[in-house]
Amino acid sequence: MYSIVTTAILHGIDSLPVSVEADVSDGLPIFEMVGFLASEVRESRERVRTALRNCGHQLPAKRITINLSPSNIKKSGNGFDLPITVAILAALGIVPEDALKDTLVIGEIGLNGAILAVEGVLPILLKAKELGIRRCIVPKDNHMEAALVEDLTIFPADHIRSVMDYFSGTKDPGEKLCLPIAPKVSEYLDFADVNGQRMLRRACEIAVSGMHNLLMVGPPGAGKTMVAKRIPGILPPMALAERMEVSKIYSVCGMLHASDGLMEHRPFRAPHHTISPQGLAGGGMVPKPGEVSLAHRGVLFLDELPEFQKSTLEILRQPMEDKKITISRVNGSFTYPADFLLVCAMNPCKCGYYPDRTRCRCANTSIRRYLERISQPLLDRIDLCAEAEPVTYRDLTGQEKGETSAQIRTRVLAAQEMQRTRYQKESWYFNSQIPVSKLSAYCVLGKKETAYMERMYEKLHLSARAYHKLIKLSRTIADLEQSEQITIRHLTEAVCYRSIDKKYWEV
Repeated sequence: MYSIVTTAILHGIDSLPVSVEADVSDGLPIFEMVGFLASEVRESRERVRTALRNCGHQLPAKRITINLSPSNIKKSGNGFDLPITVAILAALGIVPEDALKDTLVIGEIGLNGAILAVEGVLPILLKAKELGIRRCIVPKDNHMEAALVEDLTIFPADHIRSVMDYFSGTKDPGEKLCLPIAPKVSEYLDFADVNGQRMLRRACEIAVSGMHNLLMVGPPGAGKTMVAKRIPGILPPMALAERMEVSKIYSVCGMLHASDGLMEHRPFRAPHHTISPQGLAGGGMVPKPGEVSLAHRGVLFLDELPEFQKSTLEILRQPMEDKKITISRVNGSFTYPADFLLVCAMNPCKCGYYPDRTRCRCANTSIRRYLERISQPLLDRIDLCAEAEPVTYRDLTGQEKGETSAQIRTRVLAAQEMQRTRYQKESWYFNSQIPVSKLSAYCVLGKKETAYMERMYEKLHLSARAYHKLIKLSRTIADLEQSEQITIRHLTEAVCYRSIDKKYWEV
């Protein structure tokens, strides 16, 4: 007899439908699987055979052929065990063939028949919904994740027997779960805990308002890491579409925990400086998203920036511009989203105290070698460079408290609302994303402002990219003041954030 079961395979953060065909016929007793299979899928043969035997279903002494189509796509992953099992049971007449119509099956099985969780259930079920699938059988441990997809009947299975009971009509699907509510702002770390560092706090506010990349330079212990960890608290909450988009990435990586549902908080990723290029960009034999994609719609924080491998840092250049990253392998190309806010922190030299020559003993050549680990093309892609001043005793012991994250966030939301209104007919949302062709339309400069920028362009030896970023930065500073006109004051502040890097890189 012949049967067919629908399942799916991950492809990037999306999925592709796969048909599992089973044929049980007379002939030499053999269990054969075809369809361009990875080793872990070929091993399903023994898991399925043993699990069925332990559940009281001995496979007959017949020829069993399993085909996974389309055959031009390599099948990998651990989610094919259950659909292969159901296909065989249907071919043997144990499962009604009509019950498999408009049904997707996915899951790994143990040798005792237990159904185990798999990765990527959320994008697989979203694709199934697009294809008109109405019912899905998923592992019980993936129930919360599966329930996030509306208008689908979900049956959470924990054992092969429960799947057979479902198809026989003796067991009903479980209840539909509700989506989690949005997070509270109070759950984030507060900027009120930061003593001093007024310029650094201002730079963070500007960076978040226009989604500009930020570099913090200063001595050890000045509070750079402390400030960076508080940036998510002034970011706007994620919309439902953003939460779903980020959740798909974490589902593919197996990091969407069953108790959490959709991702609520914007990601904050802080990889160690020993991370490999593949860990940052993504990849592997079975490609998975890297840190740049796990930080999508959130913050990617690189502490001790010069300590990263130079080859690792250079990978950032393309995704910082394109907001996505493409990984090419023999089995195909995989594109992952990578729209993140890059925040970096670094010491100005090996000891960390330059230009304070009373404490810094580094030679100029040593300082230059240390700073040259960061290439100029990468620096050009960073919009703001802010200096972290050493914290004074008065800052530490004073009674004056800085602004809270809630106060800063109010101004950030107002500035971003101006941008959404301004760009409502465009394909972008933030000032940092304005294409060069539209810069003159949205960042109009008067005669005085144009003359000022001409002087700064020559004085600072700006590249074309750095100049454009400076104009976008001044547009954000004007938005924070609710001003439609960019003035000399806004340009001057923007130039300050672009000129600090010259203080160190022109040693």
